[in-house]
Amino acid sequence: MAIIGTGFAGLAMAANLKRAGMNDFLLLERADEVGGTWRDNTYPGCACDVPSLLYSFSFAQNPDWSDTFSPQPEIRQYLCDVAATEGLLPHCRFGHGVQEARWDEQARLWRITTAGGSFDAEVLVSGTGPLSEPSTPALPGIETFEGTTFHSATWDHDHELRGERVAVIGTGASAIQFVPEIQPEVSHLTVFQRTPPWVLPRRSRPFRRVERFLFKHVPGAQRLARSTIYWTREIGVVGFTIKPDLLKRGEKLAKAHLKAAVQDPELRIKLTPGYTLGCKRILLSNDYYPALAKPNVTLVSSSITQVKAHSIVTADGAEHPIDTIIFGTGFHATEMLAAKHIWGKGGVLLADQWSESAEAFLGTTVTNFPNLFFIVGPNTALGHSSMVFMIESHVAYIMDALKLIDRTGASTVEVKQAVADRFNRELQDRLKGTVWNVGGCSSWYLDAKGRNTTLWPTFTFIFRKRTRRFDPKDYVVTYPRG
Repeated sequence: MAIIGTGFAGLAMAANLKRAGMNDFLLLERADEVGGTWRDNTYPGCACDVPSLLYSFSFAQNPDWSDTFSPQPEIRQYLCDVAATEGLLPHCRFGHGVQEARWDEQARLWRITTAGGSFDAEVLVSGTGPLSEPSTPALPGIETFEGTTFHSATWDHDHELRGERVAVIGTGASAIQFVPEIQPEVSHLTVFQRTPPWVLPRRSRPFRRVERFLFKHVPGAQRLARSTIYWTREIGVVGFTIKPDLLKRGEKLAKAHLKAAVQDPELRIKLTPGYTLGCKRILLSNDYYPALAKPNVTLVSSSITQVKAHSIVTADGAEHPIDTIIFGTGFHATEMLAAKHIWGKGGVLLADQWSESAEAFLGTTVTNFPNLFFIVGPNTALGHSSMVFMIESHVAYIMDALKLIDRTGASTVEVKQAVADRFNRELQDRLKGTVWNVGGCSSWYLDAKGRNTTLWPTFTFIFRKRTRRFDPKDYVVTYPRG
């Protein structure tokens, strides 16, 4: 097996293989260290917005988290520790970004070309995730800007912001974390907002010493705390998918949070969303609103029309002097960029097969691509809980498929077209009435066709149940010739 990526997805897959005694696998990683998005995103204030106890592997729980919401350096170190403890580092090939993977129909193998060499694999697993490729808008005139520019996912730590006039473009999950961090040191901060996010208080606090003691020494204590967080978060699905009226309570809390932090009524109006809570990603912060209310911060809601050598011009005619531009504009979440490098049966490029919209059976397998498995594929991301739970569900499904192959001597498994089509019709029907589709916003959950190819439309325990067993009746299973 070849596994692409060494973030949570790749490491979970590899650890389960190792524990099952399946040692013939490689982890192909473009960088020089494990960690995925938690290795790449090092911007000031970077942290997780899912509680630490839930945002970790069930098989490698960590009693030493410093805070109820983990900061990026701790998550990165956690993943490095898991890779070392589980014995995965000898299987890693760093500097081996995958350039192409082609299915050889005659040999029934994946022929993989990387920046560091070529490999053949019977099974290919993509664990790259949707938040791996930064998205930067093509602003008119950006090539004429003479200052410094960078994306939050590729933060330039060598560039001194102190005393500069800084523009932040975007007000998503990354921006609301780094804006409060850089605001005190810059001369002036101009935040360009397209659509205001809903922001709720961040219930973050350091873990007490007694809590860490219990997690480390009392069997089941951490698992119980983790389960409590899981089920509490799962209740949120009711508002998102079944009874949207329940979200009004969250909106009242968010508006009270805004009013307490921002006294200026005009600024509050700019920061008040005009769509239903949950339609876009709900953000958590205690210091974003106070930062925007500081004297050296300007919030601009007029669209950008031009970038000049030392300024940004907006549609209202205003010109904003700028020394540095920081893009907090997210990622190519719906494009599934790995699809541009994978060719299946008949030489079909996965990106071409997905030219209308990306879709997979259980977000994992795709017709015309035998022995290819996705972890966190189409429609398996979440708006309320931990992706690690979904990742472990994917891995369990793939492990069961490998056991079937091992047990029966099968050479390939390929999901039946009718099975995949039926699953995706049902999935899209279920998404129709959810807040993500009818909440009145345009979000990164929707692809260029306006189709939600990102989120799982119901409870995560239902996904866990559906991926518990690999059913060969859903697949075309072939065996070695002769």
